[in-house]
Amino acid sequence: MKVIDMHCDTLSALLKQKEKGMPGELRRNGFHVDLLRMKESRYLIQNFAMFVVLEGAGDPWERVQELYRYYSEELEKNRDILAPVLKFSDIEENEARGKLSSLLTVEEGGVCRGELEKLRELHRMGVRMITLTWNFDNEIGHPNFDPGRMQQMGQVMKEWKEAAEGTPEREEKRQAAQLFADAWHHTPNLKGGLTEKGREMVTEMESLGIIPDVSHLSDAGFYDVLQVTKKPFVSSHSNARAVCPSVRNMTDDMIRRLSERGGVMGLNFCADFLEEKPLGEKNPGTIEAVVRHARHMADVGGIEVLGLGSDFDGIDTHEELPGVQAMERLWDGLHRAGFSQDALDRIFYGNVLRVYRETLG
Repeated sequence: MKVIDMHCDTLSALLKQKEKGMPGELRRNGFHVDLLRMKESRYLIQNFAMFVVLEGAGDPWERVQELYRYYSEELEKNRDILAPVLKFSDIEENEARGKLSSLLTVEEGGVCRGELEKLRELHRMGVRMITLTWNFDNEIGHPNFDPGRMQQMGQVMKEWKEAAEGTPEREEKRQAAQLFADAWHHTPNLKGGLTEKGREMVTEMESLGIIPDVSHLSDAGFYDVLQVTKKPFVSSHSNARAVCPSVRNMTDDMIRRLSERGGVMGLNFCADFLEEKPLGEKNPGTIEAVVRHARHMADVGGIEVLGLGSDFDGIDTHEELPGVQAMERLWDGLHRAGFSQDALDRIFYGNVLRVYRETLG
């Protein structure tokens, strides 16, 4: 078994902890991902995202620089077991030397503020994949989650939680919160796609050898990326909307189109994107739910569209997949569900490796 995971938020989680004066080491930690457990679990590549919240968190470009400085320090401290991926041959060379490969990504294309030179600087820093949006509009395009409703959702939830237990008012507010959440999570953005600047940025990304990542992007934006690009692109951490109706997941048509382009989508372990539960009910996450998505995605787009995109350290802990040490458990669950050895090799590393071979140069 080998593992390639297209998305985790471990860098941001560790840097935040370090900034609070607590230990923040990539080699060993109490988060979902660390290097020693990755090595034990036979990881080939981990994509490490520099995740930046675009609004309310200072200068996003400066935050990327802070994350990059932290990443560079950790690379240097762990050079005995970890090495970066800048081109495809690095993957093969790192494996031959017994080292884990690290592929640096950005989650939030808005850090560039629409400036091509900033995009080129990210490439010089070693970034080889960019999630075009997170949950805010930016100069590149628009997300599927309506950013204007995020604060409203928080207020609706607050009113529900503050209502007295066991009262009709609390139940009314719970029902109102459920309706609001359903509308927010189930209504895709069909109109706001890539901006003109976004089209230019995506074209430049493809030219540089940075893989566009459409996770979080609007439905309209997905089809714009399909139109603008020529090479494979990815949806690094997204599931199937037909199985779980959150707009963070992809429709069957998107899955087919992505597969036809030669792209890959990564199974996301976030419990709420695997299976919806009523508000207030615990959603622990199950391997069975991951299997349902994998089976549907393979049925719709073929086995070649499937990869892994855990979203580790960016999600609440999935009880049956609590970290990198659980990848063999996922392998066994998929195998019991009927996936062959060849299919599992493709899901766990082969399909993503093919995309990297075709896009990284």
